[in-house]
Amino acid sequence: MLFIKILAYLCFLIYTGSLIYVALFCVSQFHLLYHYIKKNNKSLLLPASDKALPKVTVQLPIFNEKYVVERLIDAIVALDYPKEKLEIQILDDSTDETLELSQAKTAFYQNQGYDIKVIRRSDRSGFKAGALKEAMKTATGEFVAIFDADFIPNPDFLKRTIPIFEDAQIGVVQTRWEHLNEDYSLLTKLQAFQLNVHFTIEQKGRENGNYFLQFNGTAGIWRSKTIADAGGWEADTLTEDLDLSYRAQLKGWKIHYMVDVTSPSELPAEMNGLKSQQYRWMKGGAETARKLLPSVWKSQLGLGEKIGATVHLLASSVFLFVFVLGLISVPLLFLIKPAGIDMSFFTIFFSSLVIISLIYFIANVGIAWKKQNLLWMIVKFVLIFPIFMALSMGLSFHNSIAVLQGFIGKKTDFVRTPKYGIRKITDSFRKDAYFNSKLSKQTMFEGVLALYFITAFAVGIIYHLNYFQLLHGLLAFGYSLTFFISVKHAK
Repeated sequence: MLFIKILAYLCFLIYTGSLIYVALFCVSQFHLLYHYIKKNNKSLLLPASDKALPKVTVQLPIFNEKYVVERLIDAIVALDYPKEKLEIQILDDSTDETLELSQAKTAFYQNQGYDIKVIRRSDRSGFKAGALKEAMKTATGEFVAIFDADFIPNPDFLKRTIPIFEDAQIGVVQTRWEHLNEDYSLLTKLQAFQLNVHFTIEQKGRENGNYFLQFNGTAGIWRSKTIADAGGWEADTLTEDLDLSYRAQLKGWKIHYMVDVTSPSELPAEMNGLKSQQYRWMKGGAETARKLLPSVWKSQLGLGEKIGATVHLLASSVFLFVFVLGLISVPLLFLIKPAGIDMSFFTIFFSSLVIISLIYFIANVGIAWKKQNLLWMIVKFVLIFPIFMALSMGLSFHNSIAVLQGFIGKKTDFVRTPKYGIRKITDSFRKDAYFNSKLSKQTMFEGVLALYFITAFAVGIIYHLNYFQLLHGLLAFGYSLTFFISVKHAK
């Protein structure tokens, strides 16, 4: 009996600690919502005179993007900006026919008088960061705009962002991502649902609260001297964008976020693509935290700014605590009664769910979604939100591995997220050359976890153990959904 009590209280402490961490994460999100709401979030749009416009270099890092590279180059050439003040660098390290496509487009536009060229390296050392670093050696623009292959910037992008740099302290301007294929599938809807929070409340909330925010790797523009002053692009993390953002801000530069200027892009349309993107973001975030948190705490920043930066850099670790929380809740289910543990106090943590639902409601219904009948938008939110929560939990094992590898410093290659040029529901990724149909060991273990939580949920019903039914129900559905979509896409 003593052993059971010790085991029960050990599980209870781990569960409680994980739950407190998740709750504090939710409180930090609410804090950003407060800063978002309390200030006017309309960007100052200054007029742009062609005579006063500076030279801009547009860099397009490309690797095996044959389905979207021509679309991207056409969009960049279509930017409403004086031709003589625009330099276009296509950083193409491709190993397939993408290179031929980009070279053909380059030749076509060179004949029309555009300053456009392909920069190709003999090796892919440093991946995207390495390509950007190499290109900076020959970039001639006072400012550098960067777009990934899946973006189609609006023609007025430069004329709306460049005037913001009249403030000499601003080193970076970042714009909000829109989603070309949001309505393609449930998976793309759920991704857009989450990204809408980051690209409204999180980014603008951090700026309004005078906290560090980030350049998102694309759809933004840098002062060239800011990149140099911050030490340039480095490839020792998978999120070179977050890394350079923080080093620039530690040097005193500011990032301005334009929530009302949007840049359309393509979401990953299949589960392997989503997982590779999530892995890169989660592992890179942990790597950057490991690298830069000591510098943050040694800096002259105020205590509030240091705490804000710490919460931001450690944000990916919430998945690790969600995973541990779920895993330990199952043995705890059977130990609560024998150990005499009172769980009634834990109802207070339902407030975390209320906070997160409010944040996602405002970000999507209030800001990002196209305006429709309000009742329909509320119904849509009520349907999507629990599925989103379940899928997020279902990805917690996959993301936890990425976070742990980032914190311990395990080196891995930059895993690209393939783009298929998908916009319509009739478009397919299955026939495309970049489609990966392999099922990983992690996916198989996600199937095991689905059974684990389905069993726990069933036991709760049979024996009237209701302590974790909501949690186990979401975890069972989330891991089942993740496993099912992974297998479906593999087939």
